[in-house]
Amino acid sequence: MDTRRPTNPAAEEILGGYFPVLDHGFVSLVDYMGGDVDVERAARVSYGYGTRQASRTRGLIRYLRRHRHTTPSEMVEFKFHCAMPMFVARQWIRHRTANVNEYSGRYSLMPLLFYRPEAEHFSHQSEVNNQGRGATASEEVYAQAMERWDRLRAESGELYGWLLEENVARELARIDLPLSTYTQWYWKIDLHNLLHFLTLRVDSHAQYEIRAYAEVMAAMVRRVAPLSYEAWVDYDLAGRPLSRGERAALARLVAVDDEGAVAGTSARLTPDDLLACGLSGREVREFLAKLQVEEPRDFELDLSTMRSAEDMADEMGSAVPESQG
Repeated sequence: MDTRRPTNPAAEEILGGYFPVLDHGFVSLVDYMGGDVDVERAARVSYGYGTRQASRTRGLIRYLRRHRHTTPSEMVEFKFHCAMPMFVARQWIRHRTANVNEYSGRYSLMPLLFYRPEAEHFSHQSEVNNQGRGATASEEVYAQAMERWDRLRAESGELYGWLLEENVARELARIDLPLSTYTQWYWKIDLHNLLHFLTLRVDSHAQYEIRAYAEVMAAMVRRVAPLSYEAWVDYDLAGRPLSRGERAALARLVAVDDEGAVAGTSARLTPDDLLACGLSGREVREFLAKLQVEEPRDFELDLSTMRSAEDMADEMGSAVPESQG
């Protein structure tokens, strides 16, 4: 069926497809509204698509991203269907700039699917970051953790099934299911706020589990609005803001004159020099990390993993307690 709405063939290719995340989760792009041309139209407040050079669209989008003019990107929207462990959902919901409707255990039966981290992601507490992971735990600790988790989850699932058999209200039967239980929701958000979410959640400091979802969603943005995605990678993901103290430090290394950039008054800045510029010890470490050039990250979908809605529904349905299935 023909449409006058702007579409992108790369986005249409994955629309309604389900991409697995973690062991039982998924992300699906259910629908989208607009793309790069809509960002341009909103910025120029133009009447139609007309004929334009792609380079002009790209230039404008990059200018908007560079100078933090975000309103035009709010005109593009994404609607996702996602399934994730409850502890990931509780992190995710802190981003309060989306429309959300979550699966209700009061009305529907909970699929007894529980997240099991892989050994490579099972780590000790970080010694330098109170909210991060450190060294990978031993095989022995991992094996014991899995055994204890499996025992707890089996007992919790058995209790849930028994309560349902006894016709206890679903809103009560669910209350002791663990945070590893998978939930689902529809999540609708505009491009501006989605890119802010992704900047935080694809970062290497983000928790691995939510990062896995963010990376899939970033790849979906690339298909819907590739020019906006490119600008986001260049200016937000691979770019770094500088504080006043950091700019003062750089000014001692690099000066600017009518001919361009030249060597400054200092050939080298020690940590003590940086402290003298007003940076704290942690700011010094972060500043030096900003100056390390890294290859910009890129995100691609593996289309061979895409599954149908019917396939995912069957998997979720088969995990509902049999007595109430």
